[in-house]
Parts: sequence; C-alpha cells; structure tokens
Amino acid sequence: MDLTSIDDLDFFEQISRSQSLTEAARNWGKSVSAVSKRLSALEARLGVQLIRRSTRRLTLTEEGQLYAAGALAILQQKTDLEEALSTQHGELKGGITVHSSLGIGRKHIAPLLGEFARQHPLVRIDLELSALPLNISGTNFDIAIRVGGLSDSRLKAKLLARNRRIVCAAPSYLDNAAPLRTTRDLERHNCIVLRENNGDYSLWRFGERGQEYVDVSGSMISDDGDVVTDWCMQGHGLIMRSTWHVNPLIHQGVLQQVLPDVPTPSADIYALYPSTDRTPRRIAAAIEHLRHGLAARIGA
Repeated sequence: MDLTSIDDLDFFEQISRSQSLTEAARNWGKSVSAVSKRLSALEARLGVQLIRRSTRRLTLTEEGQLYAAGALAILQQKTDLEEALSTQHGELKGGITVHSSLGIGRKHIAPLLGEFARQHPLVRIDLELSALPLNISGTNFDIAIRVGGLSDSRLKAKLLARNRRIVCAAPSYLDNAAPLRTTRDLERHNCIVLRENNGDYSLWRFGERGQEYVDVSGSMISDDGDVVTDWCMQGHGLIMRSTWHVNPLIHQGVLQQVLPDVPTPSADIYALYPSTDRTPRRIAAAIEHLRHGLAARIGA
C-alpha cells in the first residue's frame, strides 16, 4: 500500500489513534520515515503543525486535535451513509471499536464479538481489553462494556445483564468449615481476596446499597480473577465474585453460593455508547447480540 494513496482524513485519523509514529508505521508495514514524510506533506498543505515529532510518543497539537476530531466525524458520516445504502441487502458494514475490562472481556465479550463478526463479515471489530474501566467520552470507542455504576450522563447506556457479587466456595471447603449464618461469620473463615482497581479490596460489601461491609482476610490474595476462582475451586476458601463469572460454575456444582439470603449491591453490566441522534445499525446490532449472548452464557 502506497501511503500517498490514502485519503488525508483516513491517514490522520489512524495516526491520531496510534501511540507513536513507530506504531503507525508498523500497522501500515512502512518505515517511520515514510510515515513522517506523508505527515509533513499533509501539514504543508494545511499550513499548520498537527503533531509534535517523536518516535516514542505521539502528541497532537491543538490544531491536530481539531483535525482528528473533524476527520473522525466525517469518516463516521461516510461509514453511516454506506451502511444506510446497504440496508436494502440486509448487510452491516463498517468498523466497531469496543473497550472492556479484562475478565469479562476475555470470558464473554470476545467470544460473542467473534460470533458477531462471523455473522457479519463486512464489519470490522477492534476490541481493546484493559485492567481499568474506561470513560468512553472523548475517546474513539464506539462501545464500552461497564460492570457496575454509571458515571457519565452524556452517554447512552444499554443494560446487557443483571449482575451481583456473591460469596461462594467449593463443596469440599464447606464440608469441613464452620457454619456460615451471618456476614460476621466470614471473619472466622479463610477468604481469598481479589486485589483490583486500587480500591478497598478486602472489604466485602452487603446490603442493597453496599452500606454494610466485612473486612475479610485470608492466606491467599491475587490480582487475577481466574486465579482466585481456581484457588476457590480447589477448596482453599471463600471468594466474592460477580455472578457473570461464577454462575456457570454454580450450575455445574463446582461452586456453591453461601449466605444466599443476604442481599448484595448490584453491579449490572452495561454497554455505553455515544449519545447521538442516530445510532448506527451495526452498533445497535452488536449491542443486541451482546445482550442476548450474555443472557444465554451467564443465565442473566
């Protein structure tokens, strides 16, 4: 592919989504000098500097931010127009960028998007997984998967699945453990703690609003949700995990919920997407696919 043949808007929109010129060059299979030369030609035509040069870190100037935002809006309109024209054939077309946290992203979102891509071969899926939640506002993501409370009123939110964090353990642990009748009994048990998001991870919250809590402790702790679940299945102790993660294991009899009559605060799963007058069909269809798929996978 010759970089000079790429439309200016396409070229700079992809540049603006890269962390560095080196990354952009690698994505195109070109040298950094070729990308820099193409960028210099664009800046010369516009008469402004769009980025501050660095092979390690790409920083947009104020003019660059303005041009990138305008390019994204125009390219989105182009994609939406092409999608509208293809409606008569029932086809979905265009790109969908999705952000999700690691756990639910790996276990559920990625497989479901794989199914969606197979059903709609003209749709391009770009999935980014991160250990931290993302504020989609001001980013280039079309959909952000959020577990828990919503914080940005400028976004639309679609409920994908009901979810709560519940306490559970392997039957082998419960067979030899002291009775669990109230939340205070947790203080006498080995609780496997998941360390995440730099929060008070040893506080297990109860009540509809999370107003009650127990400061648990135990002999095992990890920052990986799959690891703590594996330890729990091996009979090492109790965990508090989302129903999207443990419901299938409970249905299989591998884990057993404890304190089922004690309410816990909701941590529902949402798809967040930009608030616009018209949501593109491919975005709406992907969200519906995720909603139906999650219901089938986690029993929500």
